[in-house]
Amino acid sequence: MLKEPHIIKFDKIGSSQLGFITVAEYPQNMPFEVKRVYWTYYTPQDVTRGGHAHKELQQIIFAVSGTIEFTTEDKEGKKATFILDEPSKGLYIPKLIWRDIKFSHNAVLLCLASEEYSETDYFRNYEDFKAW
Repeated sequence: MLKEPHIIKFDKIGSSQLGFITVAEYPQNMPFEVKRVYWTYYTPQDVTRGGHAHKELQQIIFAVSGTIEFTTEDKEGKKATFILDEPSKGLYIPKLIWRDIKFSHNAVLLCLASEEYSETDYFRNYEDFKAW
C-alpha cells in the first residue's frame, strides 16, 4: 500500500435497476483493520473542516452522498487535491498528512479509521505538524 494519500476504487456490485452495494474488507481491499467508524453531515458549504493531521491514525474516507474535496499536504510540503464524488471511491489518508475538507450541500462523509479516538494523536496546529 502506498504511504501517501490516494484514491482506492472499491467494487460497485449491482445494477441501476436493483441498486448497488460496495464492500470494504480487511485485508482484501483495506490497508488496515477498522477500529472506529464515524460520519459527518449537514456541514455548510462555506465551512472548511479538517485543519489537522494524525500521528498514527490511518483513514479511508468516502462521500456516501454529495461531493467532498480534500486538500492534503505531507511533511515535505507535497500537496494534492482529491474529489470524492461517488460512494465506491475511497480516499486513503496515511498518518502524518494534513488535510482540509470542503463539502457540497448535503454531503455525507463516512470514515473508516485504524484507531480508536485519542486527542493526543492529533496535530491541530499546522506549525506543530510541520515541526514534528
